[in-house]
Amino acid sequence: MAADLRLRILESITDVPASAWDALAGPEAPPFIRHAWLSAMEESGSARLETGWEPQHLTLWRGKHLVAASPAYRKHHSMGEYIYDFSWASAAERLGIEYYPKLVVGAPLSPATSPRFLIAAGEDAAPLRLALIQAAIESAREGGCSSVHFLYPREDEADLLEEQGLARRITLQFHWKNPGYRGYDDYLARFDSKRRSQIKRERGAAANQGIVIRTVRGQELGLEHARRAYGFYEATCASRGPWGQVQLNQDFFVRAFRSLPETVELVQAEHKGKVIAGAFNLATPERLYGRYWGCHEEHPFLHFHVCLYHSVDECIQTGRKVFEPGAGGEHKISRGFEPTAVHSAHLLFDPTLDKAVRDFLRREHAHLRPAVEQAEQLAGLKPWPLQGRATG
Repeated sequence: MAADLRLRILESITDVPASAWDALAGPEAPPFIRHAWLSAMEESGSARLETGWEPQHLTLWRGKHLVAASPAYRKHHSMGEYIYDFSWASAAERLGIEYYPKLVVGAPLSPATSPRFLIAAGEDAAPLRLALIQAAIESAREGGCSSVHFLYPREDEADLLEEQGLARRITLQFHWKNPGYRGYDDYLARFDSKRRSQIKRERGAAANQGIVIRTVRGQELGLEHARRAYGFYEATCASRGPWGQVQLNQDFFVRAFRSLPETVELVQAEHKGKVIAGAFNLATPERLYGRYWGCHEEHPFLHFHVCLYHSVDECIQTGRKVFEPGAGGEHKISRGFEPTAVHSAHLLFDPTLDKAVRDFLRREHAHLRPAVEQAEQLAGLKPWPLQGRATG
């Protein structure tokens, strides 16, 4: 690390002013690395030591000036990451290795690609990125962590991490992409007639059921919507049994709605004057991020409409380029969501465990291309642009 740089590890994101942190992230940063999002996570108690997320944010200072940072947490479990390493933890246990704590560089409960190296404007980014990688590894070793994991970095950051000796992992999410649709019919035209009829039937079910779906955003959002979003999230967690652990509390939603009013959106489904389902999303001018959904009444195809079709239509209307509906969900493929690579990078300090993980990742990677090809075949999207539009 350069002699003029000083490393400071923050035990709370509030230990640095929001203006200083967000200046590094830049005005177009994804919401998950903004100070307000991390603060809502931590100050609500949703991402604190008590819940297994111990803040250890890496910051580099030149004198009194913050010049670089990485959001980071000592993790005491593997929940809420969505780059699944439970089998690695089991292997460590068999070897007699304490897998937890580990150091995770990324944002809590936010499976979306975002910059992991935040660099001040005008700074030479290359040495500062290397300094942050070094700080992550050294602080993890000194803090008794078994490993370092960079989750959801940008592709160029993953390239650098691989060059620095970390094991790269590529997994898939399914994103909707807008190549320049003029309207919803353009989107439908990319499917064959059978799939097109299926989407029309599923999308039209809400109206036939007397369900009205709309997006609430901006000044219309209030405390009732934050509480409602939490209620939907809690209902979904409850429906998933042991895997549906409630990791966020109501105060997180209240804080997020209050501090990110220009970013938060709530899709609501109303039936007979009552809100019965909803999806909590985050939006930027170019991207929509789906986060949490839930319902209090079951209706056919309601999930697809609230979480997918309604927002796809709005993305076309607003010109957004990408809709990331979150981790998992192969049901999205047949509805026009395309396989998209997401990255992570890993370094395990025990040589035997590190070798085992690297061997696993090589085998996993060998299956990636066939998985992508299979997903593309299932999606069955016709190339864009099309000559004319299909309406049947």
